[in-house]
Amino acid sequence: MEVERIRYAYGNSLALEEVSLHVEQGEIFALLGPNGSGKTTLFRILTTLLPLQSGAARVAGHDLAHEPAQVRRAIGVVFQSPSLDRKLTARENLIFQGRMYGLHGGLLARRVGDVLDVVGLTQRAHELVERFSGGMQRRLEIAKALLHEPKVLLLDEPTTGLDPTARREVMEHLQKLKATRGVTSVLTTHLMEEADACDRVAILDRGRLVVVGPPDDLKRFVGQEVVLLISPRPEELRSLIAERFGILATVSQEELRIEVPIDLEGGAPRLLVQIVEAFRGLVESARLGRPTLEDVFFHFTGKRLIETQEASGELRERSAS
Repeated sequence: MEVERIRYAYGNSLALEEVSLHVEQGEIFALLGPNGSGKTTLFRILTTLLPLQSGAARVAGHDLAHEPAQVRRAIGVVFQSPSLDRKLTARENLIFQGRMYGLHGGLLARRVGDVLDVVGLTQRAHELVERFSGGMQRRLEIAKALLHEPKVLLLDEPTTGLDPTARREVMEHLQKLKATRGVTSVLTTHLMEEADACDRVAILDRGRLVVVGPPDDLKRFVGQEVVLLISPRPEELRSLIAERFGILATVSQEELRIEVPIDLEGGAPRLLVQIVEAFRGLVESARLGRPTLEDVFFHFTGKRLIETQEASGELRERSAS
């Protein structure tokens, strides 16, 4: 998949600003960002639901602007909103979807059996979907998208609302598709653990592509370790640390998080000891941690992803009221 300088606006509101990226065949690729980052707009463009306004894209070798029908045949799409008929069985849902793709008879039966096996639902084929857990329903959604044997799978927030075990199962099935069929998966997400399970991550913020890379490489880029502190007066402690050590901590509720520079003498362990000794009355607990994609997002945007997500949700609620 190739995306070149895509720009998209809703009226006077710019949703995507000159976004370019490349996705390798067989890769599991995440578009990570909060609501309003542009990831859903890009998803809708790549699935041909929105027209290209500016820029170019190729999906599975087809030009998005000039060959939309070929693109649609080459992709499987899993939307965030459920599309299953809960009063039908898993097999009946797949048969109905397969007929929409023009599949019939023995070919349809083989495809249905094949995709049920891929997502681990063969033994539940004749059960009503209303009895399925959330994770099983997401796996069945993926099975529907695989019936016509697409080269590229596009998924919008595929594990939102699922428990951690179900999330892992969904990501494991995407890995299985990559290993057994070479399927390319591109997913949108605001969940760190989901993005961490991908081969590469593109971070989007306010319509801009901020950085792209493997999760571990991005985390190594921002530092080797972090110092995590709990304080009854976090803002005061933050100011004192900056004044004493020249290092800026970030505050989220009562927790301070410090990205330790790689070249800092003594590293994170020494810094932690120095802070605790200097400000005993302001430190309730202290520990060392490793950088996360949350730290990567903050490093490149100056904001915490979870706080940005919450703020955008509050804005939508106010707009709707």
